[in-house]
Amino acid sequence: MRAVLTWRDKAEQCIYDLAFKPDGTQLILAAGNRLLVYDTSDGTLLQPLKGHKDTVYCVAYAKDGKRFASGSADKSVIIWTSKLEGILKYTHNDSIQCVSYNPVTHQLASCSSNDFGLWSPEQKSVSKHKSSSKITCCSWTNDGQYLALGMFNGIISIRNKNGEEKVKIERPGGSLSPIWSICWNPSSRWESFWMNRENEDAEEVIVNRYFQEIPSSLKSAVYSSQGSEAEEEEPEEEDDSSRDDNSEEHNDILAVADWGQKLSFYQLSGKQIGRDRSLNFDPCCISYFTKGEYILLGGSDKQVSLFTKDGVRLGTVGEQNSWVWTCKVKPDSNYVVVGCQDGTISFYQLIFSTVHGLYKDRYAYRDSMTDVIVQHLITEQKVRIKCKELVKKIAIYKNRLAIQLPEKILIYELYSDDSSDMHYRVKEKIVKKFECNLLVVCADHIILCQEKRLQCLSFSGVKEREWQMESLIRYIKVIGGPPGREGLLVGLKNGQILKIFVDNLFAIVLLKQATAVRCLDMSASRNKLAVVDENDTCLVYDIHTKELLFQEPNANSVAWNTQCEDMLCFSGGGYLNIKASTFPVHQQKLQGFVVGYNGSKIFCLHVFSMSAVEVPQSAPMYQYLDRKMFKEAYQIACLGVTDTDWRELAMEALEGLEFETAKKAFTRVQDLRYLELINSIEERKKRGETNNDLFLADVFSYQGKFHEAAKLYKRSGHENLALDMYTDLRMFEYAKDFLGSGDPKETKMLITKQADWARNINEPKAAVEMYISAGEHVKAIEISGDHGWVDMLIDIARKLDKAEREPLLMCAHYFKKLDNPGYAAETYLKIGDLKSLVQLHVETQRWDEAFALGEKHPEFKDDIYVPYAQWLAENDRFEEAQKAFHKAGRQEEAVRVLEQLTHNAVVESRFNDAAYYYWMLSMQCLNIAQDPAQKDVMLSKFHHFQHLAELYHGYHAIHRYTEEPFSFHLPETLFNISRFLLHSLTKDTPLGISKVKTLFTLAKQSKALGAYKLARHAYNKLQGLRIPTRFQKSIELGSLTIRSKPFHDSEELVPLCYRCSTNNPLLNNLGNVCINCRQPFVFSASSYEVLHLVEFYLEEGITDEEAVSLIDLEAPRHKRENKWQEITSNNSQTLRLDETMDSMGDDDPFTAKLSFEMFHSEDYELLVLQHTCCPYCRRRIDDPSP
Repeated sequence: MRAVLTWRDKAEQCIYDLAFKPDGTQLILAAGNRLLVYDTSDGTLLQPLKGHKDTVYCVAYAKDGKRFASGSADKSVIIWTSKLEGILKYTHNDSIQCVSYNPVTHQLASCSSNDFGLWSPEQKSVSKHKSSSKITCCSWTNDGQYLALGMFNGIISIRNKNGEEKVKIERPGGSLSPIWSICWNPSSRWESFWMNRENEDAEEVIVNRYFQEIPSSLKSAVYSSQGSEAEEEEPEEEDDSSRDDNSEEHNDILAVADWGQKLSFYQLSGKQIGRDRSLNFDPCCISYFTKGEYILLGGSDKQVSLFTKDGVRLGTVGEQNSWVWTCKVKPDSNYVVVGCQDGTISFYQLIFSTVHGLYKDRYAYRDSMTDVIVQHLITEQKVRIKCKELVKKIAIYKNRLAIQLPEKILIYELYSDDSSDMHYRVKEKIVKKFECNLLVVCADHIILCQEKRLQCLSFSGVKEREWQMESLIRYIKVIGGPPGREGLLVGLKNGQILKIFVDNLFAIVLLKQATAVRCLDMSASRNKLAVVDENDTCLVYDIHTKELLFQEPNANSVAWNTQCEDMLCFSGGGYLNIKASTFPVHQQKLQGFVVGYNGSKIFCLHVFSMSAVEVPQSAPMYQYLDRKMFKEAYQIACLGVTDTDWRELAMEALEGLEFETAKKAFTRVQDLRYLELINSIEERKKRGETNNDLFLADVFSYQGKFHEAAKLYKRSGHENLALDMYTDLRMFEYAKDFLGSGDPKETKMLITKQADWARNINEPKAAVEMYISAGEHVKAIEISGDHGWVDMLIDIARKLDKAEREPLLMCAHYFKKLDNPGYAAETYLKIGDLKSLVQLHVETQRWDEAFALGEKHPEFKDDIYVPYAQWLAENDRFEEAQKAFHKAGRQEEAVRVLEQLTHNAVVESRFNDAAYYYWMLSMQCLNIAQDPAQKDVMLSKFHHFQHLAELYHGYHAIHRYTEEPFSFHLPETLFNISRFLLHSLTKDTPLGISKVKTLFTLAKQSKALGAYKLARHAYNKLQGLRIPTRFQKSIELGSLTIRSKPFHDSEELVPLCYRCSTNNPLLNNLGNVCINCRQPFVFSASSYEVLHLVEFYLEEGITDEEAVSLIDLEAPRHKRENKWQEITSNNSQTLRLDETMDSMGDDDPFTAKLSFEMFHSEDYELLVLQHTCCPYCRRRIDDPSP
C-alpha cells in the first residue's frame, strides 16, 4: 500500500473537522470561524462560508446530500443546504463539540460541553438532554436507532433516538483516558472477521464449502467443510462470550480511540471485542472506509495511519508537520483527506498493490491486507488463511505456500498430495525481518529477490546460496524440477534471461535481448521461450538455437499452454491473443492480464480478481485444418472446442482420408453413422483395397455430395455404385443422365427401381404403369390387387400369355379375393388349371358348376363332394351331409356323421330320430359288409344297430306317454311296447332308455287291461329302482291299489305262438321268443302285436337267390266283373272299389318291401298316408330307389 498526494492546500487556521458530500464531489472544512468548500477533484476552493462568530469545531453532511450542519464555539448550530445557503440556526448553553446526522431519518445530533440536542425537520424545537461530562464525539449506528456519545471522563453512553440512555460503557482508564473519537463500522457484515458464525459475508466467509479458515499461528490442525476446533501453538486472547449474543448486536461495531492511547472495539450491547490495541500516540480522529474494511487514525504522531477493521496497523498514509485533527475517506473510493493543526489540507490516493502468487491452477492473493486466500482455479474452491498481520509477499509452488509478514515468513504445506486438496498447515516459520522485491518458494527453499541479488534460504532461515545479477531483476518464475533442484527463470532489466538451478551457484544465460524483460514463460517441453519486453512486444525464441521465431505487438503478459507445445496466449490492449504455431493471431476481447494457460482455460487477473476463462480453441484448430495438419488440429481440439468444431474436424479428416483422427473426432460427437463408414473402409483396406478414389466417393456420398461421389465412382470404374446411389436416393433423373444411352437392361432396372420408389411414396398407379413398362407384371398385379383395381387386373390378365402361369395365378388369386369369381374362373380356364377351378367353385359354394365339372371329370369327385358334405354339416344339414359323404365314397366320415347324429338325438330325447339314424347306420354297415375283409365285423354291427333302432323306435311311444299330457297310442299298443322293451332289455340298457318309465307304463296299462299279475310284478320291480320325484306318488298309490286286484292276468292278453300254437305268459323270462319252440316273435312296428308270420326252411335245390326272387314276385290276382273287390284277413272283411280293371299289373306301394320291419297292412297304409313316407325307414313312397 502506498499513498500518492493528489493535491494540497493550506488554510490560515487549524482544521478541526471536515465532511464529504455523500456523492464525493465537495469537501466541507471547519477552519477558524469559517467553512471552506473545496472541489475534491482538483482541490479548488469553491467558496468560504461565514455564519459563525467563533471557531467552528465540527461539521457533518446528511446522508441524502441535501443539507449539512456546522457547530461552533459560539454555542450555535447552523443548518446549510447543498447550495451553500444557511437555512436554520439554533444554540446550546456551551460550545458545540460535535454534530452528526442520523443516516436514516436525518435527525441531527449536536453535542456541547454539558448537554446534547436532537433535532429533525419535523420538530419545531430541539430536544436537549443533560450530560454528566463534556461530550467530545458522537456517532449514529447504521440503522439510525442508536447514538453513541464519547465523553471526556472516559465513559461511552449509547442513547436511543429519543435520547434515553440504553448502554453505558465505562473504560478502565476513566477520566485519565478521555474518549476523543468514536465511529460505528458502516458495514453490517464485517463481524464475520471477528466471529466464526454462519451469517458471514459471501466474500469473507471463514469456513464453508469453498472457504476454510486457517489461523497463521496453527502448527497443525484438522478442518472439515463445517470447520473444526484446533489447538493453537500460541493462543491469543479473544473474548468468545460474544458468540452467545443475538445476531442483531453483531451488525454494529463501535471503534473507540481515547487519549489513553488505546484503540478498542465494542458491540452495541457494550461488550468489548478483543483486546485494547496500543497506539503510542494521542488519537484525535478515527474514521472507517465506506465498506468498513479499513480504519484511518490520526493524532499527535503527526501522521495518518491505516489499520485493518480489527485494529492491525498496515502503514502510514501521509506524514504531516503538525497534529492531525481530522481525516476522512472520500465516499466509495480510496481517496483520503487530512486536516492538520497548522491548517494544512492534504488529499491522498491510496494505491493497494496486488500481492499474489500463481502456480498452475492454484492462485494465492492478499485479501483485506492481512488475509491470504488460496483459490483453486478449476474447482473454484477457496481457503482463507488469517495472518492478523500485514501480508507483504506471497509465493506458491505445488504443495507449498510462503507468506511474508512484517517480522517473519510462514511456510505452509498441503495435508495430502491430492490435486484438489485445499487444507494447508504451517510447516515452518522463519522469524526474521526481510526486505525483498520478489518472493519465490520451492519444495525445500525460499528465494528472496533484492534488486540485483537473489538469495536462497532453507526453511529454517539459513542462507545457502546467493546469485548476483548484472541488472535489476524484473521477473522470476519457478519452472519446476526435482525437490531441492528446481529451476528458476529470471528476466533482467537489461534484457538478459537466465536459468538458475537452486542447487547450482552458476546461472545459465538462455539469451539476451536489447529490451528489458517485463514477463516471460517457457513452453511445456522447455524448447521455446516467450518474452514480453518493456515495449509491449511478445517475442518467441527457440531456446536451443536462440532464433527469434516470431514476435507480436501489444502484449503485457504471456503464457504457454501447459498441454500443447505450440500454443501460447498473450494479453494487451483489452484483447486476448491466442497464437498456434506460426499461424496468425486470433483475438477476442478480454480485460486484465493473462497469467496462465491450461488446456482451454486461460487464467486472467483483472484488478484484484483472478478468473478462469473458458476459451474454445476453434480458431487455432481451423488454422491447422487449413493446412491439412489433422493430428495437430486434433490435439488442439482436445483442449476444448465446441461440438460443431469437433464435427468439422471429423469431416475434414475424413475427406483427407485421415481415418484415425476422423474416428476419434466422430467418437467425440457420438456419430455412429460415420463411425460405421470408417470401420467399413478400414475393413476393406485390410482386405487389400487401395483405391482411395473409391473410399473418398463413399465419404462424399455420406456427406451428401452426390455428384462428386458419382464422378469418383466413375473414375474408379464402379459406375454401378453411382447408379445404386442415385436410385437409393430416388434421384432417377440424375441416374438417367448418368446412364445416357446405355444398356437397355440397366434402363429397365432403373425403371423398376423408380417404380419401387413410386410405390413407397404412395403413388401406386404410377408404379403399376412403370412396372408394366418394365415387364414386372408380378409387382404390377400385386399393387393392383392390394388396391382393388379389378379393371386393371382384367387388362393385365387378358394381355398375358397363357404360358405365364405365375402372374395369371396371382391375377386369379386377387379375383377371388376381390369377390370376382367369374374372372377368376376365366383365368383358370385360360391356363387349364381345372383343379384350381374346382377349388374356386367349392370355395364360392357354386355347387351346380362344381357338380357339372365333376360329371365331366370324375377324378375331381372327392374334391367336390367332400367339401360339399362338410358345408352341409356346417349348415346343420347332417343327413344330406351323410349322403354326400357316402356318395363321395367316404364311408368312415358318413358313419361318423351318423353316429354323432344318433348320439345327439338320444341326448336330446328325439328317440324316433335316433331309431332312424341307427337304422341308417345298420344300412351303412350292410353296404360295407360287401367287402369280404370286413363282412363279419360289419354284419355284427348291422344286427346291433338294427336292435337299437327297434328299441328306440318302440321307446319313442313310452317317452311321449310319460312326458306329454295326452297319449296318441291305444292302451293295447302301449302295453305291447312296454312288454317288448322289457323282454328286450335283458342285458344292458341303451343310453336314454329309462327302465322306470318302461315299467311304469307297463304297470299302468296292465292294470287298465286286466293283467293284474303283470302289473303287480312291474310295481315290485319299480320298488328296486330310483324313481323320479314326479312318479313317486303315482307309483306308491298304484302299488297299494294293485293289491286289491286278483293275482292273475286276463286270458285275452296272452300271446299265441303261430308256429306251435302255444300260449306264452305275459312275462317271459326267455324274452321275445316262444317258451316252447323258441321261435322268435315277429312284432308289428306300429302296434307291436305278434304277427302271423312263421319261419320256414328252403327245400333242397332252391338257392337263396331263387327264394328271394320268388318272394319278390307279386301274387296273382283274379279278374272280377265288377269294380268291387272283397278282401278278408285277420277276422275282418273289407270291400275295395278299383278304379280300373287293368291295375293288376301295377305295384301296390303299400305292399312293397320298404324296410326290415313288419306292419299290418292297414296300419301301414294309415301311417304312410300320415307321414308320406315309411314310418320306420322314412323312405318316401315316390322314391324309385330300392
